[in-house]
Amino acid sequence: MHQVSRRHEKRAGDRAGGRAGAVALLLAGAVLLTACGGSDSSSEGTRDLTSGTRKGQGSTGGGQPAPDAAAPEKGRAAAPTGEPGDPDKPDIAAPDYLSTFALDVDTASYGYARRTLGDGRLPTAGDVRPEEFVNSFRQGYERPKGPGFSVNVDGARIGAGKSGGGGGGGGTGASDWSLLRVGLATEAAPSTAERPPAALTFVVDISGSMAETGRLDLVRRSLDILTDELRDDDSIALVTFSNEAETRLPMTRVKGNRNRIKDAVREMRPAQSTNVEAGITLGYEKSVDGHREGATNRVVLLSDALANTGETEAEGILKKIDSARREYGITLFGVGVGSDYGDAFMEKLTNKGDGNTTYVGDDEQARKVFVDQLPAHLEIMARDAKAQVAFDRKTVRQFRLIGYENRKVADEDFRDDSVDGGEVGPGHTVTALYAVRLREGTSGTVAKATVRWLDPKTRKPREESGTVRTEAVKGSLWGGENDRLQVAAVAAYFADDLRGGDLPGAPGLRELASRADGLAEATEDSAVRKLATAIGQADRLRSGAGTGDGPEPSEGEIG
Repeated sequence: MHQVSRRHEKRAGDRAGGRAGAVALLLAGAVLLTACGGSDSSSEGTRDLTSGTRKGQGSTGGGQPAPDAAAPEKGRAAAPTGEPGDPDKPDIAAPDYLSTFALDVDTASYGYARRTLGDGRLPTAGDVRPEEFVNSFRQGYERPKGPGFSVNVDGARIGAGKSGGGGGGGGTGASDWSLLRVGLATEAAPSTAERPPAALTFVVDISGSMAETGRLDLVRRSLDILTDELRDDDSIALVTFSNEAETRLPMTRVKGNRNRIKDAVREMRPAQSTNVEAGITLGYEKSVDGHREGATNRVVLLSDALANTGETEAEGILKKIDSARREYGITLFGVGVGSDYGDAFMEKLTNKGDGNTTYVGDDEQARKVFVDQLPAHLEIMARDAKAQVAFDRKTVRQFRLIGYENRKVADEDFRDDSVDGGEVGPGHTVTALYAVRLREGTSGTVAKATVRWLDPKTRKPREESGTVRTEAVKGSLWGGENDRLQVAAVAAYFADDLRGGDLPGAPGLRELASRADGLAEATEDSAVRKLATAIGQADRLRSGAGTGDGPEPSEGEIG
């Protein structure tokens, strides 16, 4: 959460413009259905599968404190064995060698970090979530040909890191470490004509801080154009809030009412304080009132998330709308705006609200991410989706999950379908990176990755798995043929550096920027070019040289 002084700091935002891009901000909330929901430098520390110790402060190895990985915790039984492929009969290893988390394709942390660097500041360590940096870039996974997930597992040898200047690096003794990538993908999104209708309740922050250029003005234009973009059988409700909440428009079918919707949007004006509790509570009431069977029912919060009136803690707000969320299956999506943004608050809200969050800085960013790439992602493909990776003790000595601190799930709860996971839509990917230390001279299976989810219509559990062997992770990471794996590695190392981590083989910021430049040329991907620029900005800030001419904020890629 931001410091109190930052909550009241009103910084000038980017100038918004362009009719085509404006629709993207609201289309983002309308269309993006992803995972629900730091900050240590790793989510689980480095698990040592050899001695039964955990590497952390005071130990001879690197890493952060983590649960004992060699002997079960007190009261925790080993997972039973069963038949492969049967969701009700586990067939994976004991909890000693497991890593379990809820799926997540949020990208807000990366988008806001780029905005912060462009403003000449280093991000706060607590606002940096490595998984959201990684998930901001295309990975090129093979997609399934029907409902469900494909499971892609690969990796490469890290090798010794280089200091590279600018802080961060110095990965000595990393020659026996590899980077393991677990990639999950859903089938391609349907066309706009094929998706179910949508019932969308927009909850718009009109507090005084939203008067900053690039906040409420962008929201107004976006809603106005979105009204023209949605289908006739879609529905919209509009709630605004400052110190109190007000219904500007009850749930209204788009057909025949476009002018009425636009009039309500144009009447929005900045007011006083930020009572997020009042806005979300009223928004869910209107969503329940306008609930449509067979439609995508979603509350979309558009705010700088700097709550200062009413309930200001995410947990308290969510308790008030818990019954509506559970009974009606209404999901919450957060769209963050503004140069000063309550990232941690928004993330907590959407984590527990069966939704996700992103950050939008300007029209170009919004258009690229949400109009060009996500025009029709309104359908949920998987509910309560979780992943579990089982490492083989015969080949793996240590492992560390990079990020996902806020998504951790107890190993024994992987197949407990009452435990919350992530909601994932079509055309999305989820990536988890692990630093893995292999045993010298061994060969065989390194890990088995399993994803479990509930069918959104039948609520029946399904699972898919994939494995990776030692020969598949022994090639060199840097300079290899897998450019997308290298992009993921650069993004992860960058995030880890920003929050003071100590990943094995981590290059310094200067080297990371150079690698990102080369990868931008190889992939011809403008998002990777902007990543290189952001790393360079961070390096210059660390050395006291300023950011130079930085680009406009950009979210990156989802695909």
